Amino acid sequence: MTSKRDRGRILTLEGLSRLEQAIRAWEVEHEQRCTQAKLRDLTIVEKPPNGLDPGTISKILEAEKGVDPKSIRCLFTTFGLELSEETDLVTASRLPIQADPNFVGRDGAIADLNRLVERQVKVIVIQARGGVGKTTLARKYLQQKFDSVLEFPIAKETKDIASIESLIEEKLRQLDEEPGREFFVSLDRLKRKLQKEPIGILIDNLEPALDAAGKFIEPHRRYVELLRVLADPAVRSLTLITSRERLHEPSVKVQHYPLSSLDVAAWERFFQLQELPTDTPALTSLHHAYGGNAKAMEIVCSAIQTDYNDDIESYWRTNQDDLLIERDLEDLVTQQFDRLQETDPDAYNLLCRMGCYRYQDVPTVPIEGLLCLLWDVPENRQRRVIKALQERSLVECEDGEYWLHPVIRSEAIERLRGSECWEKAHAESAAFWKQNNQNLSDPDAGIQKLEAYYQYISIEEWNKASEVLLENVDEIFFIEKMRDFGYIQTCMEVTKFLLEQGRFAIPKGCQGNLYAFLGDLHTIAGDFQSGIRSYQEALRFQKDVKDRRDFYVDTTGALALLYLNLGQNNDSTKLFEDTIQYAEQLRSTRGAFLTYIHACLSLLHYWEGNSDKSWNHLDLATNFQNDLENCHYTWIRTYGFYHLGKALTNHGRLAEARETYQKLEHYSNQFFNLQARGYIRNGRGMIFFQEGRLEEAIEKYQEATKIFHNIGAKFDEAEAYYQLGLTYQIMGKDEESKKNFQNSIQLFTEMEAPKQVERVRRSMEEENQ
Repeated sequence: MTSKRDRGRILTLEGLSRLEQAIRAWEVEHEQRCTQAKLRDLTIVEKPPNGLDPGTISKILEAEKGVDPKSIRCLFTTFGLELSEETDLVTASRLPIQADPNFVGRDGAIADLNRLVERQVKVIVIQARGGVGKTTLARKYLQQKFDSVLEFPIAKETKDIASIESLIEEKLRQLDEEPGREFFVSLDRLKRKLQKEPIGILIDNLEPALDAAGKFIEPHRRYVELLRVLADPAVRSLTLITSRERLHEPSVKVQHYPLSSLDVAAWERFFQLQELPTDTPALTSLHHAYGGNAKAMEIVCSAIQTDYNDDIESYWRTNQDDLLIERDLEDLVTQQFDRLQETDPDAYNLLCRMGCYRYQDVPTVPIEGLLCLLWDVPENRQRRVIKALQERSLVECEDGEYWLHPVIRSEAIERLRGSECWEKAHAESAAFWKQNNQNLSDPDAGIQKLEAYYQYISIEEWNKASEVLLENVDEIFFIEKMRDFGYIQTCMEVTKFLLEQGRFAIPKGCQGNLYAFLGDLHTIAGDFQSGIRSYQEALRFQKDVKDRRDFYVDTTGALALLYLNLGQNNDSTKLFEDTIQYAEQLRSTRGAFLTYIHACLSLLHYWEGNSDKSWNHLDLATNFQNDLENCHYTWIRTYGFYHLGKALTNHGRLAEARETYQKLEHYSNQFFNLQARGYIRNGRGMIFFQEGRLEEAIEKYQEATKIFHNIGAKFDEAEAYYQLGLTYQIMGKDEESKKNFQNSIQLFTEMEAPKQVERVRRSMEEENQ
């Protein structure tokens, strides 16, 4: 017959968390506190006539005393929850583990250990880096399962490790057994004792007794004999070993269990138990920074309570750039680095050199990125060095990708900075990122290649950083490719930083190209005044730039487009017309530039009411459009097709306009140009508008606004909103029209484009007339 104690159940942390969240949701919905009296009333439906007893409810929520599972199920059902016997409940006999407020988030690990025990595993090595909670888990588990637990502590310093002979003598006496005169006699007596009685055994902090290969060091080889006894299938004991490093003793059968760090839910639970607020993103940031480390959780929590008046956000703001500010945390990390330096210098060097990677935009590094840092290790040993780091849990690995947790990286880069390998590590990693991403078929490859730039600026190699940005990729600069991928803001940040910090180390021709590109970015982002200054600065370097004639036409044409976007039509027209004579002198790019220039002039004259001039420029543009398809200047091809399509639409040549956008679509798909994809939708929206297919026009404009907003193309987004306003106006949907016009006005106002604001307001006034 099952005893009453055995029938008692308590909620696991996961089950308790689910129930508490459901109760809080009820309180928010009904705007009242869910007291025990209220809970009793709510459970009447499930347990008539009086509901659950308040004392039972209290036991369930405190999760400290066993309760009949039917009562727990009643409370769960009341709040629409389904009770899971496997994940939500645990027998009351496991109460000691659950009751400890300092022991959270280990239900999964306990279940894993239970499964290993069920498979008759006798020796389990719980492995993880320092502070993850190996010893706490092992001790709690053994205390729960066994009435008698023996601990074999290993000294933190190798020189202080006690001999196994003396330890066994001591443990036999604890078990009321007389030690033998010889080691193997004592060992046999221990074995017989373990065969008779269930005893838990903890061997804590094993790594000081191991060498670099994971074997016991020579003075302590007899520990192997002890493990053979403990692994014997006939013993009734369970041995848990904690270690930061992997044990490699082929003659001993052990099961390694890699202990993961605590998840963010466990951190939240711990902070709640310490009566600290958890509804702040700072807690998630702390958890990520310390990799979920249990010891870090305790140390940081204590510091927040003691020095920051329970203010988690204040602690994070103050210390996010110095993750090792707490002395205990610093000691925890430095001890691991120091031991690695002593036992495995090659692995230590690799760990420090891995600090050169940023783990931000590209959060992980493939194995080739580690191999390139092992320039002083023979090739046939390099992968062994990487494996050594993995086995010490100092480097994370998943699916062949590697990374360091922020706190480990902090120590690694600090040690690298003080070594002679600082510059070489960054240079080698930069070369790796460049070579590993030659084929830029997608944005992810571009982001990885950009890491080479960050590596070079870390060691102030400004010229090499500029070479990364201006490397030829698909016949355009790499940084232009990144713009096409939609990384407008990123491109602006890296280009501005390089020109501000390293311009005196960069060749003048490179400066000219970078300033011209920066002008393009400012134009796209709607910062027109900065764009004008950048183009003017670029033209100062015209004589230093390769293909200076192309550069001049390219830059002045871009400046003319900026004026067009500003709504300064006269300035734009004059500059475009002045540029024609220079475009006529070009060779391979002549037709492409002339298509773009005449298409823009056709639009400008159309807006000014000069129909004949607009037609003439449109005819000239179409004469050269075949050259546009073969032009290697991506922005000329994109803007050329887009403005040609708009000019054709204005004059009712819709079939030709549709064909033009099809060409642009083919190009944008082939070379992954996000801005072009937005232009295609905007252009097709204009065609649908002309054809009276207004619902389809609305759909295309809305798609365009999303694309432009996502990439930060502010002018294009404002223009798409304007077209939406016009379309809703024609449909008689005044509120929708007004909303989109106002969105357009807001963006144009932010861009300091008063003529464009005036244009939108005129259209709104027409609606009111």
